[in-house]
Amino acid sequence: MTAIDEFTARYVGLWSEDARVCTGANEYVGLDAITGRVTTAHEKFVHGQGCLFRQLGPTEAHHDGVRIRWEMVPASGGSAVSGGTQFLLLDRDGRVRSDHQFIDF
Repeated sequence: MTAIDEFTARYVGLWSEDARVCTGANEYVGLDAITGRVTTAHEKFVHGQGCLFRQLGPTEAHHDGVRIRWEMVPASGGSAVSGGTQFLLLDRDGRVRSDHQFIDF
């Protein structure tokens, strides 16, 4: 199993079967679509551009909602090249049922 396969398996394990991800431009419904999105993003930004993602501040959660702020930075150092917020809604088992991504810059 490759590193991306291991990453994807861990990531997808957090999702409910009928989950969806919404970005400003697209919607991905179901685990296959989410897996494809995660793999494509990892290949483009981490493997291809040499960036890493890091959390900004604490995760905030109440009821079934979670807010995570993040930024993408070159792994070699330097200023953030992108950043945003993920707003997650969880199902009764604590798995992600929807993820709404907002890009701030």
